[in-house]
Amino acid sequence: MTGEQLAPLLEQLGCPKGKSLEMAGQLDKRARQLMEQQGRSYDEALTHLINLMKQGWAAKERGL
Repeated sequence: MTGEQLAPLLEQLGCPKGKSLEMAGQLDKRARQLMEQQGRSYDEALTHLINLMKQGWAAKERGL
C-alpha cells in the first residue's frame, strides 16, 4: 500500500488531513520494521499499527 493510498484511510480514522501523508510514510516504514523483527506479514503489521492509531484517536476524541 502506498502513502497516497493509505493517507485517505488515516483521515477517515481521525488523522489530521495535513499530517496524513507524512503519517502514512511513517506507518509504512514501521510496518516494514515489524515485518523483519517479528516475522509478520506486511499486511498484519500495517493492520496492527492502524488499529493502534485508531484506538489512540478514539481516546483523544473522548478526552482521555
